[in-house]
Amino acid sequence: MALPKIETPTYDLTLPSQDIKVKFRPFSVREEKVLLMAQESGKKTDITNTVVNVLSACTFNAIELKHLPLFDIEYLFLNVRAKSVSEIAKFKVICPDDMKTRVDVELDLTKVDVQVDDKHTNDIMLDDSRKLGVIFKYPSLNVLDNNNLVDADDMKTEDIFKLIINCIDHIYEGEKIYPAKDSTVKELQEFIESLQSNQFEKMQEFFKTMPVLKHEVEVENPNTKKKNMMTFQGLNDFFSSASPTTH
Repeated sequence: MALPKIETPTYDLTLPSQDIKVKFRPFSVREEKVLLMAQESGKKTDITNTVVNVLSACTFNAIELKHLPLFDIEYLFLNVRAKSVSEIAKFKVICPDDMKTRVDVELDLTKVDVQVDDKHTNDIMLDDSRKLGVIFKYPSLNVLDNNNLVDADDMKTEDIFKLIINCIDHIYEGEKIYPAKDSTVKELQEFIESLQSNQFEKMQEFFKTMPVLKHEVEVENPNTKKKNMMTFQGLNDFFSSASPTTH
């Protein structure tokens, strides 16, 4: 005899990077198990790939997640988690003042949002007199993955150059536009290497100030009574709180 089917609710969400509405459902128990296994592996690439696979299923494979900026994926993940398990995530953190005392922290996921630096812009003016500049696009998971750049913490100088080249949408001088897709990697690299140091720093600011999933919580050390502000930023910081809890 066929068992009764469980009805799954669906929800709508607008992605932070652009006005795209996404329909999603909560995680299934099997998907929660897969997420927990990825967390236990401790590998960032395992966590990222698992999150993408699960989110693809939860969004009915309607969008190409690997083409989205990372902060869109992080935002989507926390919203799916909030509807799947609880809007309140519980986890343990180490107090920064003594680096040994562990305390329980509750985080309201509905209050976590993508933060944008006031100085952030994707239009980088390199030379005012020539009206020479670069328009950047946000790095997608596809770009990071294809260039082995998923773990941004381990990026070396060559990796940074790869990332910059892959994120150039077009270069302009006055009214003239030079789409990156019409140039070779070598040509783009030569363009970047010809820049002055201060111009290159301007380009790096785009990446340093990119939107990021970020939230601060105040934590009090029960032993020292000292209060500390802790910042949770990006998928890996939130993942331990967003994964299912075992009892």
